Formats: sequence, structure tokens, C-alpha cells
Amino acid sequence: MSVAGRRATLAQHYLRWLVALFLALTALILAAVLGFVMLPLAQRSADDLAGLMVLSAQTWVELPPDTRPAFEAELLRHHQLALLPGMPMPPDTSLVHGFYLHYLEQSLQQRSGLPAYLSRASGPEPGDWMWTTVVAGGQSIGVGFSGERMNTRPLWGLAFVLLAGTAMASLAARWLARRIAQPVARLEQAAAELATGASPTLLAQTGPRELADLAGHFNQMALQVRELLDARTTMLAGISHDVRTPLARMRLALELLTLSPRPDLIERMERDVDEVNGLIGQLLDLARGLDHEARRTFELEPWLLERAGQHADAARRASAAISVRCAPDLEVHVAAGLLGRVVDNLLGNALRYAPGPIEIHVQALDDPAAGRIRLSVLDRGPGIPADQMDAVWRPFQRVEGSRSAQTGGYGLGLAVVKQLATSQGWTVGLTARSGGGLIAWVELPAHG
Repeated sequence: MSVAGRRATLAQHYLRWLVALFLALTALILAAVLGFVMLPLAQRSADDLAGLMVLSAQTWVELPPDTRPAFEAELLRHHQLALLPGMPMPPDTSLVHGFYLHYLEQSLQQRSGLPAYLSRASGPEPGDWMWTTVVAGGQSIGVGFSGERMNTRPLWGLAFVLLAGTAMASLAARWLARRIAQPVARLEQAAAELATGASPTLLAQTGPRELADLAGHFNQMALQVRELLDARTTMLAGISHDVRTPLARMRLALELLTLSPRPDLIERMERDVDEVNGLIGQLLDLARGLDHEARRTFELEPWLLERAGQHADAARRASAAISVRCAPDLEVHVAAGLLGRVVDNLLGNALRYAPGPIEIHVQALDDPAAGRIRLSVLDRGPGIPADQMDAVWRPFQRVEGSRSAQTGGYGLGLAVVKQLATSQGWTVGLTARSGGGLIAWVELPAHG
């Protein structure tokens, strides 16, 4: 099924349910209006008319004969009532009784104490007239009223409300169905683009809260995919460049060795092999960044001292010294192997770019029993320009200037730190050090 076909099906599904819901609500409203407004109004109006008809017949009987024509004219002019003395009206079996006529017959019967029936016949004025027989003073008097008096027509009013409600419900349901289906269709299209490997268009985070949140999560995923694709491209380009250089030097050294064995060429090849091996090691660190490792609780100060001791030889070659300042008995609950790789990379960067004293500081940001701590590696090197602080976290991103390829780095150390920290929910950052140098830090929980 095509995207358009699925969208139509979804819209129709919501449309049917919404129309049914609106119609059910309309039916409830109509029932309430009918039961509490229209029927009581029709009953009250019919009772008033029945009282007027009975009273008119009784008054006519009691009036002097010479005043009766004037009374009849007054009834017709002001009340649209007519009197036919001595002319009882037979029941009309073909007359369709609505609520109003039914209530009128009931009220007439209650007031006269006799069966009352309505009939349709002509009257003194054009239009439909309704007649009944009222017994007053021993006389049967035909009393009629114009159909225009029946101004309360519940069935017609209900029919109009039902039709109007249905039309409004259909329009509202159609609008809501499209409002719901269109964002889902756009999400489906974007997901299809993503499945093909293309960079999807970010979705507008509008509409109902759930759909807006869904679009936001999709956009976040799409941006992550973009970053991964960009990182892959950058990584492949960096690997191609950084591996080819030592390989080219080794090829040249091999050609020279065939002519004349030289110890300096062999030493250079060994350095090139170490360089390629180091690059592969950092690439493996980057690839293993999301590996799972069990967390454990351990005391941080002796662990850092042991970690710093592993870099003693590299520190001596760089004419540097590594010191550790950490509160005693401070414990963390983390994956020790992953934290070790983070610390190793931060120390490696500091030793490579900033010969001189290197300090490891650990401080609690709040209550260490339930808060976080910051582990910082401080150097006195040339630092990193402020406009490049964010770029150096990406793979193969080297700082122009003193922190450059001439120092021997591959631009992977901080990328490894960033990926490892993100996988554990830690926070990393770089800060310029007062007096010159750089502070590289990671925040992690003191306890789990």
C-alpha cells in the first residue's frame, strides 16, 4: 500500500470514530433539550390554549345574545379563535398527532371532564384550522384555532438541530482527522527517507502534544543519524590520510633498506609501525565506546594515583610531572574500565600538547553522598581557541596552531572521551585555565 493510501485509511478511520462520537454527543444534547426544554414548553403552551378555548366557550354562553357577535370578532382578531355554536366537530382519524396536539387533547379532556378530539377543517380565515367540541351550559360549541398558533413544534426543531449537528460534526471530524493524519503521514514519509539512507527533512513540532513530542523525538534521532553519517565520512577521510602517511614512509624506508641496511631507517619504520598501531588502538576505543561494563564502587584517590603511575614513562619523556589532588575516602560508582579510558585519553592529550606540570583535581559539586563530582586534568600548554572548543570533540578534528598534527596526535582522543562519557550519562567540557593552559573535565556521579 502506498503512503497516500495509508494516509487516507488513517484519516477515514479517525473520521468514522469522530463522527460517531459527535453524533452520540449530539443525541445526548437533543435528548436533554427535548426532555427539559421543548416538551415542557409544548405542554405549557397547549394547556394555556386549552384553558382559553374552554373559557371562551363558557363566556359566550353567559353573554347576552346581542353582544356575542362582538365577542366572536374580538376572539378572532386578538386570539385567532373561532366559535361555532351548535356545531359539534367529529373526530378526525386521519389527523397526525404530534406532541403539541396530544398535550392539547389531554388538557381539554381534563378541563371539561369529557373526551376531547381534534379535527382539521376550514375556518373563517385562510389556512389550517383545528377544531374541537366544548360543552358549556348544556350546549355543544365548536371551538377552533388557527394553525399559526402552534408556534411550538418540537419535531421540526429537533430535526433541524439534528441535521445541523450532523453537518457540524462531520466538518469538525474531518478537520480533526486531517489534523491528526497529516503529521503522521509526514512522519511516515520522513521515516521512509531515513530508511533509504537519505537525510530526512526535520518535522515541524506542531499539533497535539503527543504528535509534537513524537516529531521532536524523530528530529532528535534524525540529527543523531546525520552526526553519525558525518562522523563516518570524517573518520574514513581521517583514516585514509593518517594511515597513508606512515605507510608511505615505511615503503620508502624499505626501498632504501634494499640498497643499504641502515639502523636509522629501521628505527623510523618501528616508529611508523607504532604510529599506525596507536591509530588503530584509538579507532578501536572509539568503536568500543558503547560497550557495556558493570559498574562498581571504588575509592577514587588510590585509583587515580595508580592510573597516573602508568603514564610515568610518557611523562618523563615529555619532561612533565603528574600530580593528583583528591579528597580521601571519596568513592564513585561507575564502570572503572570506561573511566580509565577517559582519564588515559585526557592525560595523553595533556602530555602530547602541553609539556610541563599536569594536575588531576577531583572536587565535589554538591553533597558527594547524593551528588556529582568533577574530575579535571589541568595543563599549562597553549590551550585551545574559544571558537574551536566545540570542534575538537569530533573525530579527526585538530586545532590549527600549536595543537596540530605536528605534535603527533590523530584528533581522536577527545572524540573517544566524548563518546564514552555520553554512553554513561556523564558530562564533559573544556575550559581555558587562568594563567594559560587548558582544563579538561568530566562530571560523574559520586554514587549510583
